[in-house]
Amino acid sequence: MGAPSTLVSTKTNTSVALSGAEAVIKSLIQEDVDLLFGYPGGAIMPVYDALYHYQKEIKHVLTRHEQGAIHAAQGYARASGKTGVVIATSGPGATNLITGIADAQIDSTPLVCITGQVISQLLGTDGFQETDVIGISMPITKWNYQVTSAEEIPEALAKAFFIARSGRPGPVLVDITKDAQFEQFNFDYKKCESIRSYNPVPTTDQNSLKKAASLVNESKKPYIIFGQGVILSGAEQELRQLLEKTGIPAASTLLGLSALPTTHPQYVGMVGMHGNYGPNLLTNECDTLIAVGMRFDDRVTGDLKRYCKQAKIIHIEVDPSEIDKNVKCDIPLLGDAKKILQSLLPLVNKSTHPIWMNEFEKCKKIEFEKVVQKDFFPKKDQLSMGEVLNEINNITKGDSVVVSDVGQHQMISCRYAQFNYSRSNITSGGLGTMGFCLPAAIGAKLAQPLRQVIAIVGDGGFQMTLQELGTIKQFGIDIKIIILNNEFLGMVRQWQELFFEKRYAHTEMQNPDFIAIAKGYGIEAKKITEREGLNDALKKMLTHNGSYLLEVRVGKEGNVFPMVATGASVSEVRLE
Repeated sequence: MGAPSTLVSTKTNTSVALSGAEAVIKSLIQEDVDLLFGYPGGAIMPVYDALYHYQKEIKHVLTRHEQGAIHAAQGYARASGKTGVVIATSGPGATNLITGIADAQIDSTPLVCITGQVISQLLGTDGFQETDVIGISMPITKWNYQVTSAEEIPEALAKAFFIARSGRPGPVLVDITKDAQFEQFNFDYKKCESIRSYNPVPTTDQNSLKKAASLVNESKKPYIIFGQGVILSGAEQELRQLLEKTGIPAASTLLGLSALPTTHPQYVGMVGMHGNYGPNLLTNECDTLIAVGMRFDDRVTGDLKRYCKQAKIIHIEVDPSEIDKNVKCDIPLLGDAKKILQSLLPLVNKSTHPIWMNEFEKCKKIEFEKVVQKDFFPKKDQLSMGEVLNEINNITKGDSVVVSDVGQHQMISCRYAQFNYSRSNITSGGLGTMGFCLPAAIGAKLAQPLRQVIAIVGDGGFQMTLQELGTIKQFGIDIKIIILNNEFLGMVRQWQELFFEKRYAHTEMQNPDFIAIAKGYGIEAKKITEREGLNDALKKMLTHNGSYLLEVRVGKEGNVFPMVATGASVSEVRLE
């Protein structure tokens, strides 16, 4: 990437002679960073040595794997709204960050990743623990840059933070050679506030705003689908005001969950492959669709040729590349979602849509009879994932931060968990990264220390990053962990049942003793197999002082419905 010489900056500090390594720490302090996740190694050792002298200013959390570090940084960013920072060494340390970087890129999570690199003279020689992390990470970062001289560090990091958090957020990576970390120079930090030719927030066209308002005012069956863009722009209040003025029903994407309280009377549920029946089905019956801060992911749209063809589409989006990428829109509203909604509010009429809302209510009743009732009150002796979530709701009343992994338990958690506050649902969306949950819960708890954080994970995903129990114990992080154990890679098994004639190829798990593992890390744990003990076990876990692991054995062959099969229309949502 090009040198960061085009940035426009303010806030100059008095120059002082420092090493490049200390300049890294000083730069982080200037960006108000007080928490780092990382794992030391040879090529980043000078930075760690500098960090030793700033332990009061910056807390460092030593994870047990670099992937754990970056997922923790993601959880921190998602729960706090700040930029997560992760630090790792060269070679395997840097490449172990790649999955988390890709996850952060597709889920719009602001991260600054700092990696050590071999000395400049060894670049390109296949030196010990050398990898081309710039080349590897280029497709999955908003920006990356390799520093080979100490004097580049302040500008590179200033630019990194600005890019990571501006516009549509995302991950950036700064790779710093070891000799640049040792080199002395006159440190002078200037925060970056703009970059020539980089326009992170487009200007909203006022004529388009007026056209959108007219369309909303004329609509008989308007429908809002909101995504994580509402949360990222801080537009939760504006979304709620728009709904309550216009009477429009609203559904959430997977990552939009918690932007609107799940108890709001106009909240109709979640769209997507395993979303709610009405929100999926009635997408193809609305006459105006207002998409707010969402990207029309394939899991939301199903067959694009049969998606919402009857409706006029208004797309509110900060990223111009998302406009018309998957779904052709009639009125694009480019810009910050919060400001666009603020501008739209005075232009729309006060209205209600009781007949249209009733269509969602009818679908909700059908879904309850066909799906929810069976999930919450199964007739079988085996526990179901749905009844576990129902009991959690009964106890927590929607006040907890829920972090989920990827698979059946994720879909059940996101379908049923109640949320009263924004930034309460943290999960891997676009990339679908198993192993995300446990380390992300660490970051979420450190971001929100006064809120209860519940990590809901499957037996498969848990075993991908269970070593982070060591991090939880070492730093005294109070997380409540629930393993919904069906001894299968459940989502893959469901597909094998439905589409591969029950050929369960390599999806059945022979699991270890999770309770013994937890206790080996010094974490209290219990296993539940019977329905009668579930409520008491959950209450014990949630009131326990400190981290706690609860394993719940659920039915081996339970399925998640509703379901829109791959290639199907959202109108073809299955209830069984």
